[in-house]
Amino acid sequence: MTPALAQTSAGKAPAPPSYRHLPANADTVRWGCFSTTLTPRVEIDSAGIVTIETLPHPAADDLERMVQGDEGAESVYLWTTDRKGVDRRGAGSTDPAVCKVGSADGRGVHILTGPVHGWGAKPGDVLELRILDCVPRPGANPDFAGKSFGSNAASWWGCHYNDMPGGAKREVITIYRVDATGDKSRAKAVCNFRWGPQTDPFRVTRPTIDYPGGPIDHALTDFTFNVLKGIRIPIRPHFGTLGVAPAEADFVDSVPPSHTRGNVDKWPIGKGAIMYSPVSVEGALVSVGDPHASQGDSELCGTAIECSLAGTFQSILHKKADLAGTPLQEMDRPMLETRVEWVVHGFSGPNHLGALGATAQADIYGKPSVDDAMRDAFAKMRRFLMTTKGLTEDDAHSPMSVGVDFGITPVADGNWGVHAIVPCHRAMPS
Repeated sequence: MTPALAQTSAGKAPAPPSYRHLPANADTVRWGCFSTTLTPRVEIDSAGIVTIETLPHPAADDLERMVQGDEGAESVYLWTTDRKGVDRRGAGSTDPAVCKVGSADGRGVHILTGPVHGWGAKPGDVLELRILDCVPRPGANPDFAGKSFGSNAASWWGCHYNDMPGGAKREVITIYRVDATGDKSRAKAVCNFRWGPQTDPFRVTRPTIDYPGGPIDHALTDFTFNVLKGIRIPIRPHFGTLGVAPAEADFVDSVPPSHTRGNVDKWPIGKGAIMYSPVSVEGALVSVGDPHASQGDSELCGTAIECSLAGTFQSILHKKADLAGTPLQEMDRPMLETRVEWVVHGFSGPNHLGALGATAQADIYGKPSVDDAMRDAFAKMRRFLMTTKGLTEDDAHSPMSVGVDFGITPVADGNWGVHAIVPCHRAMPS
């Protein structure tokens, strides 16, 4: 193996890795939820490699640039007066008598590709997922041949929305062209427009952006071009949502992150990173989505530059029986490793699905707390240092204060987060 955190397979001769490819279309994605009930779309063994295509959930903001001509995206975004390409959207009921804002009650918004079944993975194991590559997918509309685009919405769930001067409340969508072909990869704004009430194909009028995927009637919006003049955003492609399936419910809202990771929205989750996740269900059932061209810590306005990506991953399974005496022996939490740092994630509710009972998926939205997330990040970082570095309880606190950076992970995801960062250095995975 590599000089990554875990070395539990040292000395074993590696077999040539298998390879799979998973496209994004209406048969391989679901909208807004992790689930243990879905048939895996592909299976990989330990050390196996899979390339996964992902789609952004707000691509309907500009169907012309982000969907048209892409057969897979068109199948996902299909929505007429008769049907949707992907009917279930969210983790709630699909009974029209109880749905409030649409199929599956609107809880959960991300388009997730998968699940990917990890051969031999069992509860108690740890899955190491290496991101070997992560690149924007160009659009297929011949009018924009070879170009990639993304959408950023300053939305009602963003932290800015209730704090605008004069109490103004508005949602503004900015479309970016994403260029990853040069020495300096950048995103440049193409245009923006204010959201106005839209009536979806099922004739439900939506005054705010509460249900991504509906085609937008741009006759009701005013495009403004030549915006953000002279501003270029460095791109750092990454996946906002990446994780294994939780065991606590059949369908789990994709928005709040949890102990199985999910929607962490941390920009280093891109090429060269390694994700460690505790396995909760047989096969682990990995899903990936919410692709971002760029995002800052906190994701303040509610979204990143949401842009279609293709990721190539290698899966390494660490069996529970082999974890004793390794840094992974107490790995009951998600963790990220990059070339230069380890990142431990704390949340307002570390495992809200287990702690809040039957109504957890609704209740977590009423419990966002940076204070609680900071306490959780502290507790996890303390355990990390004691486990991986052999520190005592008395030893652990000083390096946390003088050598660990704590920062805000997105505050737009219901289950707010604080991440703790420890510098490290390693070679790229071989």
